[in-house]
Amino acid sequence: MTPPRTRPPTSLAKPWVFVIALLPLAWLCGLAWRDQLGVNPVETLSHRTGDWSLRFLLLTLAITPLRRLTGWNKLLKFRRMLGLFAFFYVCLHFGVYLIFDQFFDLGSILEDIAERPYITVGFAAWLLLIPLAATSTSGMIKRLGRHWQRLHRLVYLIAILGVLHYLWLVKADRTEPLLYAGILALLLGYRLWWRQTHSATINRSTR
Repeated sequence: MTPPRTRPPTSLAKPWVFVIALLPLAWLCGLAWRDQLGVNPVETLSHRTGDWSLRFLLLTLAITPLRRLTGWNKLLKFRRMLGLFAFFYVCLHFGVYLIFDQFFDLGSILEDIAERPYITVGFAAWLLLIPLAATSTSGMIKRLGRHWQRLHRLVYLIAILGVLHYLWLVKADRTEPLLYAGILALLLGYRLWWRQTHSATINRSTR
């Protein structure tokens, strides 16, 4: 009789998750080094960093449902790291736009934000992510107390804005942004179902 498998300790898994989360950046750097970013390198960098921003954001939102479905509470240990990587790739995405697309032209950037809805919502999502990233330390969590959880519920709005940014950006094949929209709808729908079910259970138990 073989002994049951034990899950690896979180302390051992975290460095691997960190390295894996950097692989998309390493891949893009490799393409740039070999001059294989295509005919429009700036567009490629912008789209790929934007893709990974959304993917890490959705992975962050998926942690709680996965924890509830699997019973593996240690998954929560990875949520902060994944959320910070989402912010990291969003900053890279914005940096590509700021440096290589607009060349630090503040006037042109402000005009884009005012006139192009997909840039407006994308910029808003980036701004909203800043306080979440800044308050992701253990010290800030203790300092803010219950207000920390209220603040970090902004992640739902940020995810919606991120998906809208992608949907409004794409003019032809919208398969990928619609896939992200479907995943986000499932994640938010699950949370709504869980909250209603949990509230109903509490109400029955207090009668």
